[in-house]
Amino acid sequence: MAHKSGFVNIIGSPNVGKSTLMNVLVGERLSIITSKAQTTRHRIMGIVNGEDFQIVYSDTPGVLKPNYKLQESMMDFVHTALTDADIILFVTDIFEDIKIEEKILNKIKNTSAKILLLVNKIDLSKQEQLEEKVQYWKNEVPNAEVIPVSALEKFNVTYVFDRILALLPESPGYYDKDQLTDKPEKFFVSEIIREKILTNYKKEIPYSVEVVVESYKDEEKIIKIRAEILVVRESQKGIIIGHQGKALKKVGTEARKDLEEFFQKQVFLELFVKVNKDWRDSDIQLKRFGYSG
Repeated sequence: MAHKSGFVNIIGSPNVGKSTLMNVLVGERLSIITSKAQTTRHRIMGIVNGEDFQIVYSDTPGVLKPNYKLQESMMDFVHTALTDADIILFVTDIFEDIKIEEKILNKIKNTSAKILLLVNKIDLSKQEQLEEKVQYWKNEVPNAEVIPVSALEKFNVTYVFDRILALLPESPGYYDKDQLTDKPEKFFVSEIIREKILTNYKKEIPYSVEVVVESYKDEEKIIKIRAEILVVRESQKGIIIGHQGKALKKVGTEARKDLEEFFQKQVFLELFVKVNKDWRDSDIQLKRFGYSG
């Protein structure tokens, strides 16, 4: 049998379940998941290999109208993912008030890539509501195959995988067969710490934060990590640290536990908080953090 390989890029609005779907399809926890919008900031690849196939999945940031340079860079990842896809998984959900940005929707309607339009979270819907959404999307994106799914309950995910396999072009693999992702260990360290900030703090704090891994030493029995949490205002630094450092300690403990599970190894984690007021609008800083060129 001929070998199949291709890029399967996951695109959709914030909070429709793209990262949950990505993790289920890859079988690994590569994308962070929280109830907050803009959880995913980068394009994260997860590679699934079989004897005669290689699927390169990409999770992308939720589609939004940018308000600052960080968000512009996030949307650049989405536009790139639209142009290099063999298959697009366009994810919406049962609750989404059809609000995906028109420019993105038009690109999806006019793409030469195969499109699987996934209506997610159907475990929370009524049959009539589901039928209405499915019919809407069939009319709106006639070049797509519309599939109801529940990424959380893994309903219809096997069918989606089978459809991807059927639609993949014949091609040799793009990556080594034992490679799981295109990102280094440091990337997942910063993402896991950022996830804990997203879940432990409210309002604008999580959107003002970047995590930079300053030191990563993988020793025989332990991984030693030093990371900086960047915020844009002095007042945010105080909130992140908390009274007597308790809030920062909680983040550190939760992150360390997840890191130990992720790496299957003991982890020593040091966290520091630093004010860097312009990082979200600085081309130089965004490039340093992997958001652009």
